[in-house]
Amino acid sequence: MNAQTTSVLRPPKALLRPVGRAIGDYAMIRAGDRILLGISGGKDSLSLLHILRHLQRHAPIQFELGAITVDPMVEGFDPSVLKGYLAELGVPYHYIREPIMERAKEHMQNPSYCSWCSRMKRGVMYHTARQQGYNVLALGQHLDDLAESFLMSAFHEGRLQTMKAHYLNDAGDVRIIRPLVYVRERQLRAFSEAAGLPVIRDNCPACFRMPTQRMHMKSLLQGEESHNKTLFKAILSSIRPLMQEDSAKTVNEVAHKIQKRVSSAK
Repeated sequence: MNAQTTSVLRPPKALLRPVGRAIGDYAMIRAGDRILLGISGGKDSLSLLHILRHLQRHAPIQFELGAITVDPMVEGFDPSVLKGYLAELGVPYHYIREPIMERAKEHMQNPSYCSWCSRMKRGVMYHTARQQGYNVLALGQHLDDLAESFLMSAFHEGRLQTMKAHYLNDAGDVRIIRPLVYVRERQLRAFSEAAGLPVIRDNCPACFRMPTQRMHMKSLLQGEESHNKTLFKAILSSIRPLMQEDSAKTVNEVAHKIQKRVSSAK
């Protein structure tokens, strides 16, 4: 894809509409925001990059956009090819290499590499946002991710919880937004393929080498959706109250109180 084609890439309305609705529903983007987008090299974050660039040009509010990739230095994974692509787009880009895999071998006590890696990457992103003056961190999780997280929390932790659409980090200095929370994974795959985005396949080989609970939930949902075409619409309706900041805590506190009343009534 040449520079001119890349610079005018327009996401389809089928993506822009749900993203615009999510941004409005959760007040994700405000005038003057400086947004740092986490890019892994996968279809989701690269699609979100072009959606946010489109909104920069056409939305009624002004905001700045930069991008960051944290390279965990995993054998077989080289996201450095993204440097040229982001330069083509003219998006300020922060590429940071951290030996996360090596540190995981030293400090982890279980095989849950993905969650450990995610926490380490997030810390690097927060640090970079502070250093570079960004007040918002945008992440590329979509509705399928939220549904999988919801099932994992319910099945394995006994909690009603999923990823938040928009919240403030613990330090209180960076807002985290997920503009794709109403978007299905298959929509992002279709856009990335049609647009010829430079997706890095298996963008974390370590994850693909290890079976995960998330992959099991993905398979479970795929099987159920084959019999129920409105599955994800129903799931979104169920988890919407949990997507707001502090809502999961409130819902679980209410559930605990109800359980106590039921127990005491026996």
